[in-house]
Amino acid sequence: MGIKALQNEIGRRLKHLRLEKELSQEAVAFEVEISRDHLSNIENGKHSINIKTLYKLAEFFGVDMKYFF
Repeated sequence: MGIKALQNEIGRRLKHLRLEKELSQEAVAFEVEISRDHLSNIENGKHSINIKTLYKLAEFFGVDMKYFF
C-alpha cells in the first residue's frame, strides 16, 4: 500500500468513526487540539497525520491505533 492510499484509508476510517458518533469536525478537532481545516484535510486524504494526533484520535474514539491501518 502506497503512502497516498494509506492517507486515504486513515481518513476514511476517521470520518466513519466521527459520523458514527454523530460528531462535527469542530468538536473532534477541539478535543484533539487541531484545527477543523486540518481534520478535514486528514479525512479527505490531503494531509498526512502525525503519530501524536493519531494517538489522540484513537484515545478519543476508544479504538486501538491499529484500527486506522
